[in-house]
Amino acid sequence: MQTHFTAAQLEDADLSASNTILRTCVHCGFCTATCPTFVLLGDELDSPRGRIYLIKDMLESGQPATESVVKHVDRCLSCLSCMTTCPSGVHYMHLVDHARRYIEETYTRPWPERALRRLLGATLPHPRRFRAALALARLGRPLRGLIPGRGTSATRLRAMLDLAPASLPPARPLPPRIHPADGARRGRVALMTGCAQQVLAPSINEASIRLLTRLGLEVVVAEGQGCCGALNHHMGQHDPAMALARANIAAWMREIEGEGLDAIVVNASGCGTTVKDYGFMFRAEAEPWASRAAAVAGRARDISEVLLQYGYAPSRAAPGLTVAYHAACSLQHGQKITAAPKQLLQKAGFTVKEPVESHLCCGSAGTYNLMQPEIAGQLKARKLDNLARTGGQVIASGNIGCLTQLGGGAVPAVHTVELLDWMAGGPRPDGVASA
Repeated sequence: MQTHFTAAQLEDADLSASNTILRTCVHCGFCTATCPTFVLLGDELDSPRGRIYLIKDMLESGQPATESVVKHVDRCLSCLSCMTTCPSGVHYMHLVDHARRYIEETYTRPWPERALRRLLGATLPHPRRFRAALALARLGRPLRGLIPGRGTSATRLRAMLDLAPASLPPARPLPPRIHPADGARRGRVALMTGCAQQVLAPSINEASIRLLTRLGLEVVVAEGQGCCGALNHHMGQHDPAMALARANIAAWMREIEGEGLDAIVVNASGCGTTVKDYGFMFRAEAEPWASRAAAVAGRARDISEVLLQYGYAPSRAAPGLTVAYHAACSLQHGQKITAAPKQLLQKAGFTVKEPVESHLCCGSAGTYNLMQPEIAGQLKARKLDNLARTGGQVIASGNIGCLTQLGGGAVPAVHTVELLDWMAGGPRPDGVASA
């Protein structure tokens, strides 16, 4: 694709990177066939190719984002299915993240939307605030029918109440500490505990620690680490996202420069995609941050990668259950990890089936199911229908957002590591029954 940025514009690191991405695109249109919003809406502007043209024109002009551009960029899930499909290697993730930052800096949204985005950005990455917000949402759920109007703000408010779980597990935060390896130590890793996951499903981190320590890995919960920054980053809130990422980098570098780390293990694939991208996010930062971010990104691993590397093995007999495996977009498209989780589940004794259209997003996508509830709802229904057709007795996935989106129905949705931990001697995940 031909671009027309000025030499002065290309002195900006973000514009220079976006220019390179844009020039990689050959506008072939292969991406449209696997884009969830284009599949649902059939609008070229709601496809990656259409959005690329919109972003190109916006960035080249240097003018504030228009309402039309904002509408179509906001509808993008950042599922990155287009990156898997693209034959030219267009790095759409970096381009759309830049566009979102540009929109945030140049476009004035209606005040209810500004307020909601600020609320989400200030609440979700912080476990205590998030837990308090969920408690308020549960209190407000009986009043859902009294919310007036059918406009965007009312629809989003109803979606927030609908997504709030009816109950929460007791608060079980993981304090900074070292969890010793069982037997001889084979390695030393840090576990990212995350933000929303700590509140919604603390059992995932607990299962992860049991799995890793059984394999002979010393597990460090580093002091000062927290949210990866993805939620703010994908809303264009650059400074808050970088502050959260900086705190993680500092926390893990203390461990790397101390006793060392063989890996930084992430069990929420949305977070893993972002942590693995820290090197790019900090590429223009002054030293030592650029090199520190690259060092952290280079050690980031999804937990499925680590479990395979260190030889996960079950200790219980095969349970006789069929698992419907939902490949989180951030894992299959963002990190290009497709086989490892299925191999582990099969090794644990489960029959694993994937649904048709496994490449399509479930509609969670960070805050997407709150900001675009109608599209997210259509994608959820489509995904659940496809998962049901597998005959699976449990849905497994590697991302807390997907589990929240797909849970609460007749078929339990649990994290892959909880099933693996169960078969290796841990407790049975809630809602999962033996065959």
